[in-house]
Amino acid sequence: MNMSFGLRGENRELLQRVTDMIRDEIMPLEEEYQAEINKGDRWQYTERQTEILEGLKARAKAAGLWNFWLTDSEKGFGLTTVEYAYFAEEMGKTPLGAEVFNCSAPDTGNMEVFERYGTAKMKEQWLKPLLEGEIRSAYLMTEPDVASSDATNISMSCVRDGDDYVLNGEKWWASGAGDPRCQVYIVMVKTAGDEQPKHKRQSMIVVPAGTSGIEVLRPMEVYGHDDAPHGHMHIRFTNVRVPAENILLGEGRGFEIAQGRLGPGRIHHCMRAIGQAETALEQMCKRALRREAFGKKLAQLGANYDILAECRMEIEMARLLCLKAAWYMDQGDARAAAPWISQIKVVAPRVALKVIDEAVQMFGAQGISQDTPLAGAWTHVRTLRLADGPDAVHRRQVARAELKKHTQEKI
Repeated sequence: MNMSFGLRGENRELLQRVTDMIRDEIMPLEEEYQAEINKGDRWQYTERQTEILEGLKARAKAAGLWNFWLTDSEKGFGLTTVEYAYFAEEMGKTPLGAEVFNCSAPDTGNMEVFERYGTAKMKEQWLKPLLEGEIRSAYLMTEPDVASSDATNISMSCVRDGDDYVLNGEKWWASGAGDPRCQVYIVMVKTAGDEQPKHKRQSMIVVPAGTSGIEVLRPMEVYGHDDAPHGHMHIRFTNVRVPAENILLGEGRGFEIAQGRLGPGRIHHCMRAIGQAETALEQMCKRALRREAFGKKLAQLGANYDILAECRMEIEMARLLCLKAAWYMDQGDARAAAPWISQIKVVAPRVALKVIDEAVQMFGAQGISQDTPLAGAWTHVRTLRLADGPDAVHRRQVARAELKKHTQEKI
């Protein structure tokens, strides 16, 4: 089996342009942008935040550095998933990277859903402004009262009533729903009872964010932080009426759509996590060479040589596994790719967390303070071990795939 993990020549040049913009234009504005969050209403963008973000987006779009995630669409650059991995890694090195190039979660997954499964009206109303970076969106799946890692538990009521569906229930961890630019939700709901096979009971429906009966109860905090102005919101739906035409593909197709959406999203998260690990290792190395204690540079003390070496080796192993998962995705067989996606979904956050934690240790007390981005990076990556399925669920999938090689029994 011939696997290629490289970039075509023209895309190497494109990647370099992205790398240069991140280093020269985006990273220098990170600190100022983050400082603006605590000014005034945390759930609104300040004038300066808007100026920074929209200015960077405009420059990226004008340079043609936009929507790289469209790996299998005529609207994109024709990147393979393997090639996109390198771009996502670079974007993961800064919190602003993905949005500047219009490659942010959950919008990329939602745009894929609209492009693959949406009606012409949905594409005009929602996909077009999302592709232009004019609005944001949210994906609502997880519920507070059921174990949502088993998606057959999803229970938000969605009942047909004439030309509408009526939604009742609660969702939480709706990432991006706190953003004032968020205008549309894609919601996983239950449309059938136990008389249907368990994977035919759920559906996906498109809900405008301002629909009557939607109540944002609170932002969920991640280790005490609300992640404003992006936010992971807890939302209640009370008799929310949505036109029947807003259901995607028809009743009972929710799992089909979810698998098409979550596979790419999972691997994109992993690619960006590797970028965060690279940033942390760079910060660690600079600190180790700059700081002195006991008459020596930190690099020469204790086991720091070994720590730095282990971090480098584990990042390289994680990247190779990520590229292999991406290669399997490019072959077009989602079932064959699934165990590899599950493997990297466990490995990439684990490796990134280790590297970030070692960087924190190298910085000492400063590493857990607001004076470095390391504490924020750690909480973000720790969350990734739960987002799009917890480690235990993905390990289960890997184990089942392994056991199937040795038995004809259902695992």
